[in-house]
Amino acid sequence: MSTPGFERAAEGRIRIHVLPTKSFKTFAVSLYAGAPLQEETVTPIALTPFVLRRGNASYPETILFRERLEELYGAGFGFDVYKRDGSQIVQFRMDTINDAFVSTDEPLLESSLAFLGETLTRPALENGVFKPKFVDAERDNVRKKLDAIINNKARYAGVRCVEEMFAGESYRLNALGKREALENLDAAVLHDSYRKWLSEASLDLYVVGDTTLDEVRSIVHKHFDVAGPGHSPYTYAGSEKNEGVGNPHIVKEVMDVSQGKLNIGFKTSIDYADDRYAAALVYNGVLGGYPHSKLFQNVREKASLAYYASSQYEPHKAFGTIQSGIEIGNYDRALDIIRVQLDAMKAGEITETELSQTQAMLGNDLREIRDSAFQMIHHDFGGRLSGRERAVSELIEQVESMTTQQVAEAAQNFRLDTIYFLTGKEGE
Repeated sequence: MSTPGFERAAEGRIRIHVLPTKSFKTFAVSLYAGAPLQEETVTPIALTPFVLRRGNASYPETILFRERLEELYGAGFGFDVYKRDGSQIVQFRMDTINDAFVSTDEPLLESSLAFLGETLTRPALENGVFKPKFVDAERDNVRKKLDAIINNKARYAGVRCVEEMFAGESYRLNALGKREALENLDAAVLHDSYRKWLSEASLDLYVVGDTTLDEVRSIVHKHFDVAGPGHSPYTYAGSEKNEGVGNPHIVKEVMDVSQGKLNIGFKTSIDYADDRYAAALVYNGVLGGYPHSKLFQNVREKASLAYYASSQYEPHKAFGTIQSGIEIGNYDRALDIIRVQLDAMKAGEITETELSQTQAMLGNDLREIRDSAFQMIHHDFGGRLSGRERAVSELIEQVESMTTQQVAEAAQNFRLDTIYFLTGKEGE
């Protein structure tokens, strides 16, 4: 079932999704550009939006670029770079006031989409390539972001656990790219990469606000030139899912840390498109998604073994993780108690309080989607990626009717794959 209200069309290579609504005083715009997650392209694709945000053909200096956003009544402009299964996705976002609520003769939706379209397709150039000063500055910026992952040991442990879980797959790659690959990206090389990326990327444009599909399509036709020189656009495709090895791969890494980071990875065949998706959501919620969950209560509160203990579920790649911060000497005890919680989940040892509180929290999270234009966009795009679109109301109903037996059956499908422990020298 499609998310209620979204109307769809295509303009050239761009798939257009519009939700006409008077519920918001702004226009929410997201453009998703997807490409294969690959070693040779992950770094230039990651760097590209950083350079694009510095200026376009009409506003070729960063100060002019930002002043134009202020002229659009303080329109917001930003981007994210992330990975979903085998894809690397750049998401551009704009948030613009509806001109019906301000004193202006300028059509702000068209002006905003024109600004986005030009930023994407007509960047600021110097001698036919990206401006070297922009590339140099943003290359340093991305390098610092990659360094920051290493400096944040909790985040670093999470990244390393995923790298170990998917060592033989492209998913091991960081969506921000590789530090060593940045050195080879000068203005000319990056511009060549950008042109190929733009000509082949899978493009989805979302608009939520008081507009129509016909209006958005007409604006896109005028301001987005992404025909491309004969390349075939990328098509999202999911990778094969599995239930993990059961006998986990154990990795211990020594760094200069005073607190150990114990991360555990699971693989499952339950992805977003699976009929058991709602059960997997509840499973993760009971296990470690909330403060009332088993990991938080038993590992952190009762045993006082962890500074933090939680779990996450990634439905598009179909895997789960546990992350905890522990005293280095508590590795064995913490791992034992975590295993007890996992076995309890598989045996259906879930209290009525754990189940009902998780259902209530998940229900609230899902209802909040309908209060945010960007969350509605994110939810709908997730369905498009997975090949199964879900109405929020459908998910809420499934979550709130979930039984302990269904959760236990989902738990049995999550199998241990990797145990990663970041330890200090005393833990050697």
